[in-house]
Amino acid sequence: MLTRLKVYGFKNLVDVDVRFGPFTCIAGPNGVGKSNLFDAIHFLSLLAERTLLDAALEVRGARTAGVRSLFHRSGPQFAEEMSFEVEMIVPRMGRDDLGQEATATSTFLRYALTLGYRRDAASGSLGGLEVLREQLQHIPKGEAHLHLLFTHKVRGWRDSAIHSRRWTPFYISTIDEGNARVVKVHQDGGGGLPRSYAAATLPRTALSGANAAETPTALLARREMQSWRILQLEPSALRRPDPFTAPSVMGADGSHLATTLYRLAHSAEAEDVYAEVANRLSELYEDVRRVSVERDERRELLTVQVETRDGTTFPSPSLSDGSLRFLALAVLEADPEARWVVCLEEPENGVHPERLPAILHLLQDIATDPSLPVDEDNPLRQVLVNTHSPAVVQLVPDDSLLVAKASEVVGRQVPPSIGASFRPLPGTWRDGTEGAPLAISLGDLLAYLNPSSLGHLRMLDRPRSVVDRADVEQFLLFARGGG
Repeated sequence: MLTRLKVYGFKNLVDVDVRFGPFTCIAGPNGVGKSNLFDAIHFLSLLAERTLLDAALEVRGARTAGVRSLFHRSGPQFAEEMSFEVEMIVPRMGRDDLGQEATATSTFLRYALTLGYRRDAASGSLGGLEVLREQLQHIPKGEAHLHLLFTHKVRGWRDSAIHSRRWTPFYISTIDEGNARVVKVHQDGGGGLPRSYAAATLPRTALSGANAAETPTALLARREMQSWRILQLEPSALRRPDPFTAPSVMGADGSHLATTLYRLAHSAEAEDVYAEVANRLSELYEDVRRVSVERDERRELLTVQVETRDGTTFPSPSLSDGSLRFLALAVLEADPEARWVVCLEEPENGVHPERLPAILHLLQDIATDPSLPVDEDNPLRQVLVNTHSPAVVQLVPDDSLLVAKASEVVGRQVPPSIGASFRPLPGTWRDGTEGAPLAISLGDLLAYLNPSSLGHLRMLDRPRSVVDRADVEQFLLFARGGG
């Protein structure tokens, strides 16, 4: 679970400090930085398993624009470094790439990474990245209340999520030795001296090489970051039947929906899982009676089936895009193994406005319930969404909302420029916290909820629109104010 993210120098995130709860909704117009915040989270996730260059080129837009495009730009001048700092709650146990078990000595951690731009002398144009600083340390359980500011049960949720038996602070640290920077990986498994690496020659982060034997806590931090996913549910992937041998964990694009649901149904009482998913889908379409997975023995394929009340069966290829996305989210909610940080853009896409409450309710239920202990029925899972929709903003809990706004910022390496800020509503738990920007003003909030000024539009030479009708306008919130 990602509880705090600080970013400096990545795209238009010049000096950003955001705290997250189990469910967070980020709203704002195009071009202010909502997607860039998700890109920063995705980049950190990629860095936990790939080389620096490979991770950078997988970030949105970097493969065509180059690595340099990831650094903040003000006019013709680029920042020379970017830095990230995250606070996160990691799983207590897990396995490394060789299947070896690991147990964390602390589950509340702070990870910091600074990367510099390095021109590639061989290619002259591609450029590269260099580790300037990497650090992983624990946050003592006794200090958790200073960091976890969203409403939660201490003797239930927090005590079950946070464990700590670490006395020395660092699992990974960076020091200067003469003119060189050295990254040290401190062992907390079987003991032993720290391993030292020249930062300038590291092709990947030290965290990405963690294993169960020597660095179990760093390994579980790596596993946590690998679980940070931008969910881009593609209808073509959701409609595709799965071979019997396909992976049984749903992909970020919605692939392997059938094998995932089949696994869930056959690891417990089948009717319970199928009924749970069907009940969820019926919140979107009342006509749904049953959801199941058809097993085609001849072709060795699994296909999701939805049955309506009149007995008609629809295979997944014939379902609408909105139905498929909702179905995938319902399966995700039912899967205790999917302990992800889910980043979902524009959840309103493909959903009728009348059904928005259903999908927002589902997304909040996917996230961990901070009033209950963390267990198989309440996994440590988190949902972050971004949206353009005033209708979504009206429906989410007020303490979950951050409004993205373009603001002038003064960087350490670049002239004053326009960057992103993420502002809470006044009086909510983020308001006034250390590092937080000013709360969004009521005027800005109302302007977002009612983005068009009807009075201004009436001055234009245009046909009458729907909102101009007297029988409609009287029922529209903020219809005459326009912010």
